[in-house]
Amino acid sequence: MKHYIFAGLFTMIGFSSLGQDKEPWIAFHNKDTTLIGFKDSKNTVKIEPKFTGFIIANKFDGIIGVSEPVNEKKWLNYYLTKSGRIVGRDSLLIYDNSVDCESEGFIRFRDKKTDKIGMFNSDGDIVIPADYNALTSVRNGMVIGLQGAKKSESGKESGDYHFSWIGGKEVLIDTRNRVLVDDFKDEGKLNFFSLLVSDKPNGDPVRQNFKTTQGKYYSFIDFGREFDTWLKTSLLGNFTKERLLEATYKELTFWKEPPLWKEEDGWKTEDKHSFINRNFELIKAKLLKLNHPDCKYQVFDDGLNNYIFESEEYRRFFDNCGAAKEWIYPLKNIVISYKKGKDLVQDHFSFLRTEDGYKLISISLGAGALK
Repeated sequence: MKHYIFAGLFTMIGFSSLGQDKEPWIAFHNKDTTLIGFKDSKNTVKIEPKFTGFIIANKFDGIIGVSEPVNEKKWLNYYLTKSGRIVGRDSLLIYDNSVDCESEGFIRFRDKKTDKIGMFNSDGDIVIPADYNALTSVRNGMVIGLQGAKKSESGKESGDYHFSWIGGKEVLIDTRNRVLVDDFKDEGKLNFFSLLVSDKPNGDPVRQNFKTTQGKYYSFIDFGREFDTWLKTSLLGNFTKERLLEATYKELTFWKEPPLWKEEDGWKTEDKHSFINRNFELIKAKLLKLNHPDCKYQVFDDGLNNYIFESEEYRRFFDNCGAAKEWIYPLKNIVISYKKGKDLVQDHFSFLRTEDGYKLISISLGAGALK
């Protein structure tokens, strides 16, 4: 994560029907799909296609990072608000070959002179100055910032460049850059929407507690602790078909190896009732292995794959840039490893946290044929 400092950059860009309407504008391409523009829900063009495919956001809420070609060798990079204001020229925060995505009306920027990160609001005003080595996106009005760290770089010569931050201190701040928790040491992925404030540490074992600068305590649900508790008590404690059905998403996606002579994806989706009715005993036998002390398994944090779960049914689990909303809907992938002859095989069971709790949403088995 990185930083940017800007002084009063303000420009108005001309395009049709500028405004502050609250409904998102939808991205669309020109005829040869080389440029991107935006239109509203009534199909009225708000911005003619003029931006490169560098944009990954499919919706424009309040502020967006864009790249506008000038000629074959030059591009203008900046942040654009719905009112037409241009800010943060040459300050796009880019990671994994994509531009940062707006979150809760805020977007991060990078100051390439200082290599630090700050944040704009949807009006294009700097609300968090570029004083941080790294910033998370906004989560329930809160941001984790890293300060005083050193960059460790590798891979420049090979072309496989990447870097990490070493040392420094993390702080929990709000969108006004006020420090809420100094030296924010968290032990896992937290649900920032589960915030409780109290005079004393919260005793719930699935929560982490942090003392605030005001002497109060913030506590958040730790997704890892929550899932582990739910798995052992709610699912594995009394494993029945009814309980498995309740703990399964309404449709289940599974991998079935296609015939060699067919060129097709092996991922299939089916209504949970018909799938579990056919495969309950197999699923039960494999998941109950988790109760055995000699079972070798790991739980990995992940996000829903938007190339597999691409229908409208799953749209709410992704942000405007197509990234999984892991901060609200984390995916817990249980990988069970065991030997079959001389081969090491693995079974994958993925549980998505939804508004109705954790739900089994996909299965891939290394051994034991699904029906």
